[in-house]
Amino acid sequence: MQPLAHLVKVSLPEYLASLPIPDTVGGWFRLGIKDWAALIPPTALLAGVTYISYRAFCPEAHKGCAGASKVNVSVLKSQAKVVDTIDVEDISEKAVLCRCWRSKNWPYCDGSHNDHNKQTGDNVGPLIVKKEK
Repeated sequence: MQPLAHLVKVSLPEYLASLPIPDTVGGWFRLGIKDWAALIPPTALLAGVTYISYRAFCPEAHKGCAGASKVNVSVLKSQAKVVDTIDVEDISEKAVLCRCWRSKNWPYCDGSHNDHNKQTGDNVGPLIVKKEK
């Protein structure tokens, strides 16, 4: 534990204090090549920490596979907007409607949400519409 405390309390502050960071905007233009080279490691570390934080807290911005951020990946992709109408009178007892957009029997649920939930950690399920008796 002592080496870590020394790193945090002594070594790191001394290192940061030794960096050639100018006091004015014009001072950046007067830095030499050695000064710029000394700024590369902390800049790379800061960029890395920023990128890792972005990846950790903004996962929807970078899905692992193509199209994973889209909800509808296969249903009527040739249309600008998918709209389906189901007449309540056409429902006998109940209708189980898909909400995950993975069903091969769109707009009715075929259980595709189970595989979707396992792959993504989601918890989506169908919409069940029942007629009152």
